[in-house]
Amino acid sequence: MFDVILYQPEIPPNTGNIIRLCANTGVRLHLVKPIGFSMDDKQLVRAGLDYHEFATISTYNDWAECAECFKDRRLFAVSTRGTRRYDQVDYTKDNVFLFGPETRGLPSTLLESFPVERRIRVPMRPESRSLNLSNAVAVIVYEAWRQLGFENGQ
Repeated sequence: MFDVILYQPEIPPNTGNIIRLCANTGVRLHLVKPIGFSMDDKQLVRAGLDYHEFATISTYNDWAECAECFKDRRLFAVSTRGTRRYDQVDYTKDNVFLFGPETRGLPSTLLESFPVERRIRVPMRPESRSLNLSNAVAVIVYEAWRQLGFENGQ
C-alpha cells in the first residue's frame, strides 16, 4: 500500500485523524521531526481513538533521513502550490505522498526539489487558502486507493 509522510506536523488532532485513516486503509505513516506535540498528547490520542495500535508509524529526525528510506520510490509532494491536480495522476501501490505542516506548508526549497509533474494539489475555490491537513490526506489516499480498485478493502 501507500506511504504518507507528514513533514513537521503541528496540530495533534490532524495527526490523530491521519493515524486513524492509515489504520483503516493500510497506509503506512511517517512523521518528520520536529513534531509540534507529544505523541502522548490527549488530542492526538482522542482523534486517533484506539487505532494507534493498528497503524504503522515511523518517525525520522529530519527530511534527509526520511527521504533516504524512499529514494527508490515515486514520491509526490502535495501542496496548494502544486502544479498538477491529484486526479490527473495514475497511482501505483508503491507511491509515497508528502504533506507539509498545517500553518506553512512545505518549504519552497523542498517542494521545488520534486519534478513538476510530482507536485500535486487538491483543487479549491480561488479565494481559499488551504484544506484541513487530515482532509487533504484522505482525498489523496482514497483517490489513489480507488485507482487500485480498493485492493484489500471491503
